[in-house]
Amino acid sequence: MKVRTAARSACLAVAIAGAAVVALPQMASAADNFPAHYNAPYLELSSSSATDMASDLAASGTKFYTLAFLVPTSGCTQVWEADSGQAIGAFKSQVQTLKNAGGDVAVSFGGAQGLNNGPTEIAETCTNVTSLQAAYANVVNTYGITHLDFDIEGDAMGNAAANARRNQALAALQKADPSVVVDYTLAVDPSGLPDAQLQLLKDAKAAGVNVNMVNLMTMDYYNGGNVLAQAKTSATSTHGQIASIYTGLTSAQLWNKIGLTVIAGVNDDGADFSQSDATNLETFAASNGVQKLSFWELHGYDKATGYAYSKIFNKITGGTSTTPPTTTAGSITGIGGKCVDIAAASSADGTAVQLYTCNGTNAQTWTVGSDGTIKALGKCLDVTAASTANGAQIQLYTCNGTGAQSWSYNASSHDIVNTAANKCLDATGQSSADGTRLQIWTCTGTSNQKWTVNS
Repeated sequence: MKVRTAARSACLAVAIAGAAVVALPQMASAADNFPAHYNAPYLELSSSSATDMASDLAASGTKFYTLAFLVPTSGCTQVWEADSGQAIGAFKSQVQTLKNAGGDVAVSFGGAQGLNNGPTEIAETCTNVTSLQAAYANVVNTYGITHLDFDIEGDAMGNAAANARRNQALAALQKADPSVVVDYTLAVDPSGLPDAQLQLLKDAKAAGVNVNMVNLMTMDYYNGGNVLAQAKTSATSTHGQIASIYTGLTSAQLWNKIGLTVIAGVNDDGADFSQSDATNLETFAASNGVQKLSFWELHGYDKATGYAYSKIFNKITGGTSTTPPTTTAGSITGIGGKCVDIAAASSADGTAVQLYTCNGTNAQTWTVGSDGTIKALGKCLDVTAASTANGAQIQLYTCNGTGAQSWSYNASSHDIVNTAANKCLDATGQSSADGTRLQIWTCTGTSNQKWTVNS
């Protein structure tokens, strides 16, 4: 995750040599206050930001936070990367105050930037597994917490030796104290987790780490697409991918292994994730049973809004959304005033979707949902074979939550975009004749790609 603060000061003195073998501290199990579904925004912890937890709690009711970041100096010593590298134990009173109010924190290790652009996660510098386990246990014991978040990105992702050490240490830590919860925060694309991130999860499972959650950094896609739409597609794609790793889980259980983290406002690539987008994503997350919503970052991004993003995302806490799913039911008209139509009013999988003279039948009545689906006759608008190529035809198909059925409608520009392909719903050949097949095509702004949803 991006670190957006001023240049860091020099590293603290080394206290523990990387090769040292130390006695493990006695584990004292802490109470876990986290509910099944919750909002836990990132807070880049420093002396100027630590009071934001109390301020946000008063403003939004948010009781859960992801504190960022613990980074190594060298060897097995780690510090908070902001505010000149505060040592472990700093900000303990603020954490305890939150816990006394029924809240809790996850402590996040890693991030995008270490001290003086050095290593970002302690497994890179603490080369003895037993010492590394002790370093993690020290954080658990010092703050009286159970949740550890590992934001692994950049060079740290490619450090195979560090990744192996971390997995061994975490597996041993969980064996010593089964209350310890391990989450991985990882970069993601609309097509899902890249190979390196998937392998990290597979290696963790093989080493015996019980990974509670895969927290997706749904941000900074750098492809010009809609961040909201791509966040939902990324989640749906990842849901399918992790089914092959965490076998035996139901679809609902797999959704509950996913977290979604956005940037609150303007992303580094210039794309904007608005408060309206936050409301939409919260509805999507709540309806699918996503475990965690989060954003970067409370102090630098959301405080100035009066904690608006935190207020929106906190609706998921407790497992229910106070914002009902929004839907629009009616015809969808395009070029020549013709309607999006299901051929022969058939609900069979694979039935062609076409243009046709509007007639008010159920074959032309579509429900456009805030979950990204467009439905008629009880089935979903679908890109054949989940293709992302120009000319891939549109059909009706049983709803399955894949990117082939994820759509974003912009009422201002009148575009309907398949978010997996980042391409527009298109009437073939710019024709308005009855029976013209619909397809996806690179967005050009032409009249055969303009649609109006009529309620």
